[in-house]
Amino acid sequence: MSYAADPTAPATGPGVTSGVPDPLAGAVPLGSAEELRELLGTPHPIVIDKVHDRLTDDDLALLARSPFCTLATSDADGNCDSTPRGDTPGFTHVLDRGTIALPDRPGNRRADSFHNILANPRVGLLYLIPGAMDVLRVNGRARILTDAPFFDAMTLKGQRPKLALVVEIDEIFRHCPASLKRSGVWAPETWAGAEAAG
Repeated sequence: MSYAADPTAPATGPGVTSGVPDPLAGAVPLGSAEELRELLGTPHPIVIDKVHDRLTDDDLALLARSPFCTLATSDADGNCDSTPRGDTPGFTHVLDRGTIALPDRPGNRRADSFHNILANPRVGLLYLIPGAMDVLRVNGRARILTDAPFFDAMTLKGQRPKLALVVEIDEIFRHCPASLKRSGVWAPETWAGAEAAG
């Protein structure tokens, strides 16, 4: 089944310029989870077995080296958002093997992630270390705190955070680094235009 039988048929809807062909004309959508498995195959058992719900020593070592992560959230209606979080290496505070906390640093004050979490506590985190192929994925349930004794340990340059995001881990695992290798994201020779953009 395709989205449109006629690839030259103009697209319609808000924001669509009359007479412009539909860019999805002839596209074939994935029909089911079964079809997806047929196309991709079955994951190796080691890929499934590496998922855990408690921080290992290797996970702790990665968090101690990571200065950056992305935070994915969604609101009550499922509208998604992803934001970057960065600080000095080891900025993620480990409360115990199943709980981590991220300090909130001054930013643009939109607080999109926090608004989403107030409606839907499910979050996903992706940790990176510049120059390394390590990728750590964390999924869990988040709460926003306005104070706690451990806020003192997250003080940076004399600034104690006003908020912290606490995540109770549901699952955590190392992600395959293939995308980092393919993209060359840590390879300076691939950074065309980076100097001009900076």
